[in-house]
Amino acid sequence: MPHRALQIACSRCSLRELCMPVDISAADMERLDTLVTTRRRVKRGKPLYSRGDRFSALYAIRSGFFKTRVTASDGREQVTGFQMAGEIMGLDGIVSDEHTCDALALEDAEVCEMPYDRIESLSREVPALQTHVHKIMSREIVRDHGVMLLLGSMRAEERVASFLMNLLQRLHVRGFSEAELVLRMTREEIGSYLGLTLETVSRTFSRFADEGLIEVKHRQVRILDGAGLQTIVDSAGSRR
Repeated sequence: MPHRALQIACSRCSLRELCMPVDISAADMERLDTLVTTRRRVKRGKPLYSRGDRFSALYAIRSGFFKTRVTASDGREQVTGFQMAGEIMGLDGIVSDEHTCDALALEDAEVCEMPYDRIESLSREVPALQTHVHKIMSREIVRDHGVMLLLGSMRAEERVASFLMNLLQRLHVRGFSEAELVLRMTREEIGSYLGLTLETVSRTFSRFADEGLIEVKHRQVRILDGAGLQTIVDSAGSRR
């Protein structure tokens, strides 16, 4: 793809406010346009990068869903996160110059590749970029703390309710429905992320449906009582 086409797409991309600094000058935006050197398409089930790969770039998800996972020495896999359009991936590689997890596409996806040496260089010219990268790193730390809370103190129904409400909020920011979502991940992958068995996740979904909180049709979930789900999430905090 010609570089000029990339520039136009980056400047006018509907996800710009999610993955690029806001309130910057036109001149600085022109500089940031040069960040994206390549667009990569990743087929469903294929890796964007794998553990041990050399770290060289950050990736802004343009379309599609990903999951990140780590594998223990005995072969057990642990899902560590789900990422969607407008979010940045690859931060795990900064500390050691190699990736520490696998990033796999849950559906056909496209990412914008931003070489990290170029990010560092431009950060000296555009301070807003450096601030933005720091905010992204901080957000990842906060998210990790949230996962620790999920795994450490929440009951099964609180974990699933929190997962659904978080996913719904993230999708709504991107213009999707406030009440409906399509789960790109399997129940087993949700369980791995939440520290629950497949049976527990399925049973909790069924319970929520029986109680009129959600309606489930295969991977389509409709939120019927968001306030009720939020009450379940809040009940975890009331015990602390």
